Amino acid sequence: MAEVSSALDLELLRSFQAAAQLGSLTAAAEQRHRTVSAISMQIKRLESLLNARLLERGPRGVVPTTTGEALLQETRELLRMHDGIVARYAGRGLRGKVRFGLPEDYARELLGDVLPEFTSRHPEVLLQAVTATSGELARQLGRARLDLAVVLDRPIALPGGEPLWRTRPVWAAPRIANLTERDSLPLALHEVDCPYRALATEALERLGRPWHAVFTSTSIHAIERAVERGLAISVLDRERLTPAMRELGEDEGLPVLGRCEAQLHFAHSIEPGSRPAAEALAELLRERLRGRGPWRGAGSG
Repeated sequence: MAEVSSALDLELLRSFQAAAQLGSLTAAAEQRHRTVSAISMQIKRLESLLNARLLERGPRGVVPTTTGEALLQETRELLRMHDGIVARYAGRGLRGKVRFGLPEDYARELLGDVLPEFTSRHPEVLLQAVTATSGELARQLGRARLDLAVVLDRPIALPGGEPLWRTRPVWAAPRIANLTERDSLPLALHEVDCPYRALATEALERLGRPWHAVFTSTSIHAIERAVERGLAISVLDRERLTPAMRELGEDEGLPVLGRCEAQLHFAHSIEPGSRPAAEALAELLRERLRGRGPWRGAGSG
């Protein structure tokens, strides 16, 4: 095995991270303000230094190999630590407070990636993140209780949102039970402000299909559990389907679901001291989520 270099160029790691997260050398080049060929050469250089293949190239873009996935996790931590040190000791860090709202369905992914990166980049910023339904987040924005939020465009359509990605809602049913044969379809739903609840009920009412809410919860994990245990059918993002679930559609007598778009919204009034921090968080959200959502290639409802 070839000897690994004793030092790695952080610029190589940044380009690798961008390509791996975005799934595209072209998107990575745009984000890094470089040419596609330059990004490709940096990736090859990194692979040569580590004596390992990091990305698999295909017609739809690039996907990390097993080694690449491991390196991606370590790269995130390394760059967060590096950028945090620079911000603290170079005196270039932002200050202030930013109040950020996000739907609960996205919390796991954003808390595991985007928000820790933001706090590492800007350790002097007081980040206050809250989860709620899209309808409730819209109201909190209107009351200036949040500075910015990711909100789906249903059931309340807020004007002036910046598109981030489109979701992939599907009918999710338990793998071991057939609930579609019942006269009234048993559903597991969020509260009335949930966009996926609106998608489900609107589609069924257009079809004239009777339904009832057998289980209601504010927790996405409780909704998923109700589906897995055979209690109900629900509408989830395709990426949230587990081995205990199966996707249903028109072949099972269920209507086609509408589409949702995740949008970034700023409050109409933000305290002057919070504006730079809110703008910095918004830029990171655009960088990480635009066109693909919290998961590689797809978003959630």
